[in-house]
Amino acid sequence: MNGKRIITVFGATGQQGGSLARAVLEDPDGGFAVRAVTRRPDSDAARELERLGAEVVAADLDDEESLAGALRGAYGAYLVTNFWEDMDAAHEQAQAAALSRAASHAGVQHAVWSTLEDTRECIPTEDERMPTLQGRFKVPHFDGKAEADRFFLDDGVPVTFLRTTFYWENLYGAFAPQRAEDGALELVFPMGDKRLSGIGVEDIGRTAYALFRGGTDFIGATVSIAGEHLTLTEMAAAMTDALGRPVRYRPLTPDAFRALGFPGADEAGNMFQFYADCEARFVAARDVDAVRALHPGLQDFATWLANHRDRFGSV
Repeated sequence: MNGKRIITVFGATGQQGGSLARAVLEDPDGGFAVRAVTRRPDSDAARELERLGAEVVAADLDDEESLAGALRGAYGAYLVTNFWEDMDAAHEQAQAAALSRAASHAGVQHAVWSTLEDTRECIPTEDERMPTLQGRFKVPHFDGKAEADRFFLDDGVPVTFLRTTFYWENLYGAFAPQRAEDGALELVFPMGDKRLSGIGVEDIGRTAYALFRGGTDFIGATVSIAGEHLTLTEMAAAMTDALGRPVRYRPLTPDAFRALGFPGADEAGNMFQFYADCEARFVAARDVDAVRALHPGLQDFATWLANHRDRFGSV
């Protein structure tokens, strides 16, 4: 790798990992090289990363032996799991444990683990405001990751805990505006008048890259990130301006949202209820000015909308 320090990037063909891989590859003088990990090295996304200069290797989070090869000789590693693949927190935790052991055995000098808060610190398991899911979690894709943090500490991995938040890319994906009877677009969320902390995915990767560049200064730290904190009414107004067509916010109660019945509706409903009910502590943990000090190009929502307006063409 021409003397450069290797960062092994898991999930390199996905959103978070892909954003980090591109951030590193766009900085050829930065002293780092990308080893992109994927289950499908023959995919179009993997081939594009290879074309951009990444080393592409095959590995599977369910095959621990394959992780050793992906990490061999790496200086750093970006570690991310995908709860939404099967929506099973226990499976996600098993994958996190495998990543931790592999990073420890490989002697990785700096790992960045993509994680989230334990929502039960704000809404305990016995709290009846929202249902308990998968036996013991309030928001399994939050709580499962938070519990997995200890694997890296117990295994002695030099780790930075990177706590992310709602991707604005969801607004042209899973949580895109819905068309109302009068033709207006509606953002349908159970957030009341509370702020939703959001971020553009590319900014997750660029912030993660800043953590690797910062090196040992960030080992042991928890870095919580967002691009802006906005109410859904404010987000709808910004979208109206950016898209040139009316967008409004239609609030639902959390129970009504969970009752929508799409796959993962209970998980998503609990997530948004956590964002709303625990708004003060969640927002306070994400100092946008501090994130911008790490990553000066951090986008606010209006900037992100301007850069992604074309993605809303079919909405």
